[in-house]
Amino acid sequence: MEHYDVAIIGSGPAGLSAGMYAARAALKTLLLEKGMPGGQAATTDKIENYPGFPEGIAGPDLVMKMDEQARKFGLDVKFDDVQAVSQGQDGIFTLKTNEGESTSKTLIIATGADSKLLNVPGEQEFRGRGVSYCATCDGAFFQDSKVAVVGGGDSAVQEGIYLTKFAKKVYIIHRRDELRATQVLQEKALAHPQIEFIMDSVIIDILGKDQVEVLKIKNVKSGEEKAVTADGVFIYAGKTPSTVLFEGFISLDANGYVITDAAMQTSRPGVFAAGDVRHTPLRQVVTAVADGAIAAVSADEYIEHLKGK
Repeated sequence: MEHYDVAIIGSGPAGLSAGMYAARAALKTLLLEKGMPGGQAATTDKIENYPGFPEGIAGPDLVMKMDEQARKFGLDVKFDDVQAVSQGQDGIFTLKTNEGESTSKTLIIATGADSKLLNVPGEQEFRGRGVSYCATCDGAFFQDSKVAVVGGGDSAVQEGIYLTKFAKKVYIIHRRDELRATQVLQEKALAHPQIEFIMDSVIIDILGKDQVEVLKIKNVKSGEEKAVTADGVFIYAGKTPSTVLFEGFISLDANGYVITDAAMQTSRPGVFAAGDVRHTPLRQVVTAVADGAIAAVSADEYIEHLKGK
């Protein structure tokens, strides 16, 4: 069992930023990631609003640079799934993983958020066979096809534009009569000849034989139903925070997001949270990185306070 000063769960921009700041402060720091490094940023085709990259940068490239920079300062990165977190009477945190256990003086939660499901017939059946939650991952499989994107926020519209590189037709289906995406993205999508918007509508069924073939769509205002031919559907219907592991351990809000103060401190001393997993008015790469830096500095201050006791 290895003992650390700081243990971080999650390797998205928040986790990598926290890891870089903590390791650079000469704290022995562990970062645990159960899946693909980089979080949502790693599945984004192009990030146009991260400072320092006026031409934009591909999400995977930005994450790779962050990872390289954090490791340069000595961050210990392990790919393992955390199964349980506890705190002993001595204040030390224990993280149980598939591979064993690690202990730490402090904990930073940067587990992000997962894609919400539509919970409609066919969604689970055709997952991986036309149903996707990552256009960057799967878009190339849909050359000269018709695809649909569900959602009206930045992610949905941005990835809809990205899919036009492959698909000959992209439907963007949104349950409201107005998009939530930023104006610049809306203008790009509205002007794109391959994109068609289907507003005030929701998917109620996903149909096909071996893969997605037809989407059954209902207008939420008129109640009218229609069938749209599509080879794939990319779902961006919002996010659910990845906090099941921490229920009962720290305070969460009504939607399951971690509640923190300005220092990223949670309801349990020594436990901090950063990025999309916490209750915050904005979820962007730039805010996740800032959260991570604050969490690491707060963890350092917490450890110094322990030394003074």
